[in-house]
Amino acid sequence: MSISEPFVVTSDLKSALGGHLRVAFEAAEAGGQVVMDYFRRGVEIRQKAGGVAFDLVSDADLQSEQAVAKTILAAFPGHSILGEEANSGSVHAEDLWIVDPLDGTNNFAHRIPHFAVSIAYFHQGQAVCGVVLNPARGDWYWATRGGGAFHNGRRLHVNSHERLAETMVGVGFYYDRGAMMEATLKSIHDFFKQRIHGIRRFGAAALDLCQVADGMFGVFFEYQLSPWDFAAGSLILEEAGGKISDGKGKRLPIAKTSVLASNTRLHSAALEIVRGNHL
Repeated sequence: MSISEPFVVTSDLKSALGGHLRVAFEAAEAGGQVVMDYFRRGVEIRQKAGGVAFDLVSDADLQSEQAVAKTILAAFPGHSILGEEANSGSVHAEDLWIVDPLDGTNNFAHRIPHFAVSIAYFHQGQAVCGVVLNPARGDWYWATRGGGAFHNGRRLHVNSHERLAETMVGVGFYYDRGAMMEATLKSIHDFFKQRIHGIRRFGAAALDLCQVADGMFGVFFEYQLSPWDFAAGSLILEEAGGKISDGKGKRLPIAKTSVLASNTRLHSAALEIVRGNHL
């Protein structure tokens, strides 16, 4: 992977993308602008209603989702939107957009520039296209079903690691500080016993999945994620040659679930560990 200047989404690129992906880009751009306005000037961070003390939300999350929804509905007024904060579209809708307006709120709250706007379009329950944007870095990831996955215009491919002892593993922690945390720590221990190169926890699952797609990780796992955390990233990963399942090896639902992502070659070995400690 090369380090580059922030990627500029030109009008020519947008016009070449096609309807749903173009709107996903425009919606991510609108949400990203809101998020960065707040990031630059500061924002009040609050505990999410009904959440634990470290499950945070801000006006940036809420207004980003409003901007994303406005952009989508202007183009497709009959479509449903399932968002983390305010939109509660049915997972059974024929045309469904799944939106995370600010993935990585805890990073955002602590001024760590690693967070994302994630947008995926599903038709009849299947992901058609997805976009993940880190607006602080100008990093764009996108994919269309059957059309490949890209990072700032560069085609993505998972790495070719054949053994856990060759790879780096990404991990996420849910907000639970009890049994689920202990299960995660036990799996980390078991991965280290396989002589992996290291563990990384960056705190934004949408970007973690993109990092598997880009070959940085051979494996990523987390014991609880919501559909907006993985809807776009899962398609990007698959289109880069990766594999994704729940932590027991089953197909991902459009619901809260555990997640295991890999470069495909390592999926069975990683699944043995993740499934072995699954609650």
